[in-house]
Amino acid sequence: MNYGVYRAAVTYDAEAGVFHGEVMDMRDVITFQGASAAELREAFEDSVGEYLKVCAERGRDPDREALEL
Repeated sequence: MNYGVYRAAVTYDAEAGVFHGEVMDMRDVITFQGASAAELREAFEDSVGEYLKVCAERGRDPDREALEL
């Protein structure tokens, strides 16, 4: 799953009935989950957006590993 320069690995937890995702290729940790593909996509985009917002609020550059792919 991709969003801009960010890529995520996704797994499905059949017992809980939810998808779990984690953004790859970066030192910081961004995770998200959703019960459907649409929910998962929205949660991914929201999580990346929140990460970028927090970085900006703290005057910190986002993790560069993801941006160099």
